[in-house]
Amino acid sequence: MGILDFLTGEFIDVIHWTDDTRDTMVWRFEREGYAIKYGAKLTVREGQAAVFVHEGQIADVFTPGLYMLETNNMPILTTLQNWDHGFKSPFKSEVYFVNTTRFTDQKWGTKNPIIARDPEFGPVRLRAYGTYVMRVADPGKFLSEIVGTDGEFTADEISFQIRNIIVQEFSRVIASSGIPILDMAANTQDLGKIVATAITPAVAAYGLTIPEFYVENISLPEAVEAALDKRTSMGIVGDLNRYTQFNAAEALARGDGGAAGAAMGAGMGAGIGMAMGARMGPWGTAPEAAAAPPPPPPPPVEKVWHIAKEGAAEGPYGRGHLGRLVADGSLTRETLVWAQGMDGWKPAGEVAELAQLFTVMPPPPPGT
Repeated sequence: MGILDFLTGEFIDVIHWTDDTRDTMVWRFEREGYAIKYGAKLTVREGQAAVFVHEGQIADVFTPGLYMLETNNMPILTTLQNWDHGFKSPFKSEVYFVNTTRFTDQKWGTKNPIIARDPEFGPVRLRAYGTYVMRVADPGKFLSEIVGTDGEFTADEISFQIRNIIVQEFSRVIASSGIPILDMAANTQDLGKIVATAITPAVAAYGLTIPEFYVENISLPEAVEAALDKRTSMGIVGDLNRYTQFNAAEALARGDGGAAGAAMGAGMGAGIGMAMGARMGPWGTAPEAAAAPPPPPPPPVEKVWHIAKEGAAEGPYGRGHLGRLVADGSLTRETLVWAQGMDGWKPAGEVAELAQLFTVMPPPPPGT
């Protein structure tokens, strides 16, 4: 931590701090039993700031550099006791070194689920976690608002409060964002920017800033994720009936089929056996009386016909319609007809299926 160099017997002549930790934000230069000599050297390294506190009042804040502690470069201290007259005796003040570098990989997460309304699933409970980066932007304000008289202040002592601010603003942003749950993974960067902007005023009141904020994951309850996985699987499978038939066929083709194939084969065998047993008589024969009647044959498909008239084909016509044409004289034995399956056009009187249509009326008398 601090290294004290004694250049003169009873007075401290060099004030500086070298930090060998990764989480110390503030360290107090111990002055108990010592006095700071007028004209002492103050070394503030890059990534540090030195805050002088005199009699409980912040006197001055020094940025990186080398300083001689004299009245001409400590304008605020000149108004304090003995300094306004250039009194050069030793003085006793507290010196706090503040680490102004970035504190990375700070964790945040929702302790309890966040209730949000999803346009597709309705009310859902969400959990989220991520990381952020913080740094001290105003050493004086940070010292007065957070540290107080703590001689050594670490990032863990403030991270809990920062997490509370983050979770509060994240809950508000998620609840009002209107982003569907299924699209949040593609919008974590935008959500992170919105949350970082929302928490900026709150952390600025502590003299801090959040230069980087990341949302690493947004998750649903395990039961909802399991249902979502099942829904996704159903969408991939498609037709469940065909998928079931395909699995059954594969199990039978393999022979063993594993446990599922064996169970399926046993079930199908039992079903076939029960069906055969129901049809067999007591001596293993099927009585004629118990035999189920065969199903009726399907009705025949009606053939349709085309007729040639004045060099053009007309139709298709059913047989009933051709009968009406015969009745009104539009169809005669010499009229050429054709139907699917015929080699070509033929006179209607030479087609066996249509010849009986002309027996209803006598043929025209000879010589007409």
